[in-house]
Amino acid sequence: MILLRRVIGDALRARRQGQQRTLREVSTAANVSLGYLSEIERGHKEPSSELLAAICDALGARLSELLREVSDTVALAEQMPGVLVPMPDEPADTPAKSTSRGVRQLTSDGKVAVSVRQDSPLKATLRSTRVRPTERDRDVVCAA
Repeated sequence: MILLRRVIGDALRARRQGQQRTLREVSTAANVSLGYLSEIERGHKEPSSELLAAICDALGARLSELLREVSDTVALAEQMPGVLVPMPDEPADTPAKSTSRGVRQLTSDGKVAVSVRQDSPLKATLRSTRVRPTERDRDVVCAA
């Protein structure tokens, strides 16, 4: 099952690392403790809307951009069989293909590549790569 706090944390971490900034720099700018920001990025804590807005401001991002990215990732997960609801077995005609260690991959229109690693019946790691014509290739990692 996809946990929203993990997807939000992954999106925040991806933005911070994309700017090559440390947790300390962002936590100071957002006026939040380093440990708490770390827990948010790891998906252990769910930030309030005020705190999320402060973190986005510290990252120079709009809250709406971050939430759109999170929404897009959750929408991708909803389309993949077995990500939000555990699946016993995949039917032979499913477009996803299985690889070693429970990883299933799905590619859509050549613009989105998604792989899902089923860590346990209730935990999956979703990795999506989106190619946008106006931006460089981008990796978004989401754990659920």
